[in-house]
Amino acid sequence: MRLALPQWAGTLAVKAAVFITVMCCALAALLGVLVHVSVTNQTVGQARALALTRLADATEAYEAGDPLTPGAAVDPGGLPASLRSLAAAGQRGTMVAGNDGRPTMWAAGPVDGGRALAVAVDYSQQARTIEGLDRAIGWSSALAIGATVLVGAFAVTRVTRRLHATARVARRISAGDLDERVNDPRTRDRTRPQDEVASVAAALDSMAASLQGKLLAEQRFTADVAHELRTPLTGLHAAAELLPPGRPTELVRDRVAALRTLTEDLLEISRLDTGRERLDLDTEELGALAERVVRASGTDTAVRIVRDARVESDRRRLERVLGNLVANAHKHGRPPVVVTVDGPVVTVRDHGAGYPAYLVAHGPQRFRTEGGAKGHGLGLTIALGQAEVLGAHLEFRNAPGGGAVARLTLPHTGPNERTADED
Repeated sequence: MRLALPQWAGTLAVKAAVFITVMCCALAALLGVLVHVSVTNQTVGQARALALTRLADATEAYEAGDPLTPGAAVDPGGLPASLRSLAAAGQRGTMVAGNDGRPTMWAAGPVDGGRALAVAVDYSQQARTIEGLDRAIGWSSALAIGATVLVGAFAVTRVTRRLHATARVARRISAGDLDERVNDPRTRDRTRPQDEVASVAAALDSMAASLQGKLLAEQRFTADVAHELRTPLTGLHAAAELLPPGRPTELVRDRVAALRTLTEDLLEISRLDTGRERLDLDTEELGALAERVVRASGTDTAVRIVRDARVESDRRRLERVLGNLVANAHKHGRPPVVVTVDGPVVTVRDHGAGYPAYLVAHGPQRFRTEGGAKGHGLGLTIALGQAEVLGAHLEFRNAPGGGAVARLTLPHTGPNERTADED
């Protein structure tokens, strides 16, 4: 089972801080051990050399029958047993051990009778020196780690701040704001070193500019094509009206009408893409407007008013949104189709197979239909675009019991609401 880490543990700054801290601790520990071992070996070596020198003097005095030097004795009581056994075996040796509660450097050698001649040298000063060195290593390591972590965190924070800014711009571009740019200072000043973050920012800005150029070209092309089609279509419509009655004439008129509708839809989308649409605001009774849209659609659609509301909106655009939603429900769903008004929220539901998965996840896409559906797939795209112009929120989902549900939430202007039972 994998351990679940908190959300903050996944950030680059935290990972960098942990890495820097671990590396600093490892380096400080390594250097501390090296210094400790080196100084300890040097101190012990000096004390050992002094003890062996005094042992040699004491041995000469003992062999000459002279009094032993201070600190020297035969088989002293504090002599470590291992050092005593080494001397009894005819060898010399040294050892740091306690003597009357103080650290002592012992040196021992063999004398006659299988006894040991030992010399005790006070090792307290050397031990205090090593302890002080260890404390100094600890404090200096802690200070060095703290300073390194602070400097490293500052440097990493500068990088992560630029990365966060780049990610924020990328999200805005993904949301449709193609005018957004990172504009990293390093990309504008070519004399400064170009690091990896600057390269990513420059690539993102270049991609956004390219996408914006292609989108503008596509929008201009769509608008130009739709505009150029209007004149020949007008003539074609007039010519179709002059044809004699009959089935072929009906087919021609039907196709001409469909082509005119497609052209008008393309023109409307091109206007929405420019983002220059202006609202003609007026106060509307939402329930009455929904009933008017249903009557104009000529479809068998039920209207339920749970809670009527007065909204300030553009009537033409709002009727366009609701009309497209009702038409889509009848074209791609199954009856009954119900329009429900609940305050500033209007819901259009059918009882068909529901919206495709791609539409629920990503919203409507131009000219895309599924399941053998007929049409050019612009109705919901126009509804979504007009809803955005109105400042409303349009979402698409599938009902748990089956059927597609389009939910339009309008900006609410006030408490002027009444239930369906009130006059």
